[in-house]
Amino acid sequence: MTGYDEGTERTFAALPPAHGRGFAQTWWGLAWLKALEDAAMDAAQVKSGRRLARAGAVGAVSVRPGRITAVVQDRDRTAHRADVLLEQLSDTQWDRFVDMAIERSGHVAALLDRDMPPHLVEDAATAGIDLLPGMGDLEPECDCGAWDHCGHTAALCYQVARLLDQDPFVLLLMRGRAEGALLEALQAQGSPPARESASRREGVDAGEAYAAGHLLPPLPPPPELGDGPGVPASLDTDTAPPYGVDPSAVAHLASRAAADAHRLLAEALRGGQEAQAAGREATAVQDAVRLAVGEPGPDVLNRLGGGSGRTPEALAVAVRAWRLGGGTALSVLEEEWTPEGDALARARAALESAWEDEERPSLRARANRWTVVGQPRQLRLDHDGRWWPYRKERGRWVPAGGPVQDPATALASAAPGAVDEP
Repeated sequence: MTGYDEGTERTFAALPPAHGRGFAQTWWGLAWLKALEDAAMDAAQVKSGRRLARAGAVGAVSVRPGRITAVVQDRDRTAHRADVLLEQLSDTQWDRFVDMAIERSGHVAALLDRDMPPHLVEDAATAGIDLLPGMGDLEPECDCGAWDHCGHTAALCYQVARLLDQDPFVLLLMRGRAEGALLEALQAQGSPPARESASRREGVDAGEAYAAGHLLPPLPPPPELGDGPGVPASLDTDTAPPYGVDPSAVAHLASRAAADAHRLLAEALRGGQEAQAAGREATAVQDAVRLAVGEPGPDVLNRLGGGSGRTPEALAVAVRAWRLGGGTALSVLEEEWTPEGDALARARAALESAWEDEERPSLRARANRWTVVGQPRQLRLDHDGRWWPYRKERGRWVPAGGPVQDPATALASAAPGAVDEP
């Protein structure tokens, strides 16, 4: 869009035909056309104007306060001068507009970005300023002699909708203020530099964004989840992968991401909180275990083990722990901590009350771990006061089940042959 601007008048070169596209894409451009289409008494004339505008019959458009003008050619090449009048705002109204814009700096930023957010128009209306025209506000004048909107004035309105889409300052000029004059008034009243580069601005006022929330359409209903995540796109192509990229590793990562996204969404829809404990703030070493749970191929599994500093056997035990309790179970497997104060007192009280005197096993304590003397069984305490059963297999302590509040129940599940899967 090219425009000649001299003070309070702008002249825009004729636009090319609008074949295959609408005249307005923005909400304010559509509101402009609605004011025309709702008020015109002869729908046939509006339709005729739409055809003329679409064919490129509207010449250069002159925009000045209170009036837009263009020469429009009929289908028989007869030229007519068409004018559309729009009431200007009073000086008092413009003063109120400037005050309102200064209070909400986001309004100025939006206009400089050639945007007209709905809350700007709503705030202006609250201050008694109607920026957009309503029914009957677009008053036609044409030398064809029509007393209502004719095809020529309708064509002009359709063309101006295209100009408004690209620059809402066109509307403000029609209402009585050129862009330069308006920005100078904003600066004079203490607004931040009005011609500041849009790339240097950092959003809008939070209260302003919140106030516009009711303008957004309602959220769609939650999606219907299937039994599992979708299948990622296949990476099996005839194109050789880039150097250093393992397609099987990428495919496994995509598959696990889809599975985790499905799980988190399902838990969110249920209102559950399990997702927070299962995968929050995982380190790279912990995340390798999460990825290995998906049972990737041998090459990927070896890379996950090597990258996390685990042997294949240690990675298998870590995967077993993750399946029993996610990141918490992995911490119980690989981290020691020493209970103190109330935590130690509660642990001792739980152990004391768990068995009768003649049934109580002999336990040797170290940090948060209590091992049955002479037996390959162990209890481990987590930070939430729950007990995890462990047993020794091939010289390595491995988790034997999920957490419980009763140490006797946990120790029983660590016995050889006990069921150890959740």
